[in-house]
Amino acid sequence: MSFWDYFKKKKQNLTWARTLNGFSPIFSQFGQDIYASDVVQQAIYSIVSEMKKLTPKHVRKANEDVEPVAGNVQAVLDNPNPAMTTSELIEKIVWQIFFNYNSFVLPTFDKSHNLTGLWPLNPAQVSFLQDSSEQIFVKLTFANNYEATIPYSQIIHIKYHYSINEMMGGNEFGQPDNKALLKTLSINDTLLQGVAKAMKSSFAINGVVKYNTLMDGEKIDAAIRDLESRLENNEHGFLPLDLKGEFIPFPRDVKLVDKDTLEFIDSKILRHFGVPLPILTGDFTPAQMAAFYQKTLEPLIISMNQSFTKGIFTNGELSHRNEIQFYPEELMFMDISQKLEMVRLLGDSGSLYENEKRVCFGLRPLPELVGVRKQSLNYVDVNIANQYQLTGGGEGEQNESKSRAYPKKL
Repeated sequence: MSFWDYFKKKKQNLTWARTLNGFSPIFSQFGQDIYASDVVQQAIYSIVSEMKKLTPKHVRKANEDVEPVAGNVQAVLDNPNPAMTTSELIEKIVWQIFFNYNSFVLPTFDKSHNLTGLWPLNPAQVSFLQDSSEQIFVKLTFANNYEATIPYSQIIHIKYHYSINEMMGGNEFGQPDNKALLKTLSINDTLLQGVAKAMKSSFAINGVVKYNTLMDGEKIDAAIRDLESRLENNEHGFLPLDLKGEFIPFPRDVKLVDKDTLEFIDSKILRHFGVPLPILTGDFTPAQMAAFYQKTLEPLIISMNQSFTKGIFTNGELSHRNEIQFYPEELMFMDISQKLEMVRLLGDSGSLYENEKRVCFGLRPLPELVGVRKQSLNYVDVNIANQYQLTGGGEGEQNESKSRAYPKKL
């Protein structure tokens, strides 16, 4: 079924889905008042910019091992639809998670139930329905009045702050609960307006010149022009006046918001999104980045893994342990010495391909190293390591130690 086939009007005998909390399962999408704040936008983009680095993979678990699966599912993950790249798809999804606390992605299939595309949706209204067999459907209404009613099991729904509502992330109405954050943003806006007004007042009138004589309007205008000319030509900071003129300064005590207060408000906003200031500025240590990943990014990644797995695969495919996993580049948390140690440990055990070792340090992969994987012993091909150890390693502990000290050349 193509993407637009879902938007054809179909007659179905559906009723509102039953909920335990008594609310009607109809949800509108959603206010965006908080996104006028530059701090909010910067905080969310810090999360989005890291999440779009994820690499989605179709894998199949066998016992404790994970096997990558090549096929149409992986092809779609690599090229989700004609309008988007994989990173753009992820970026769209994460922005919608923070805009609406809910993100919907429509997977499309052909007649043989082969995955053909992934389409992020932005409905204006979401309704949950059920048929006589109590199967749940989701009705999506868009701003142009297009509608689509889809079995809930056939759509990817990622919920954020999933707590009170049975169907949706967010508050009891399925909307973002930003009351506490809006209070902080209001204080921040008041402080910024105060700084702006203080800056303006510093450029206002700083004094008055009193002329100790009676002058008509033309003489006053001439005197003002003369004073302006003296101010413009003054190079010493002194303003000469004759006996008729007297300069009376206005005392001014401009109050600006102190630096600590502004930083406290900013950090309070950033804490709401779990984004430390070093992450926002890009001046972070590997430890700070690892903490940001574990606290803020990893829960989102787990939700995306499970939601994509549930929405793409049938029950039969799930029983064979097919999954979608979004893999981060773990090496981004490490400095050079940590990378060297990790490559040494994994490389000695044969867990890394030779080109993976090069990529770890920003080196281009080499065609002659494609598929080559070595392990410690004599750094032989991992596929013949056992045979080599049995035939070329000698007998006894003494010969083993000699073999380790003086590796045999093939």
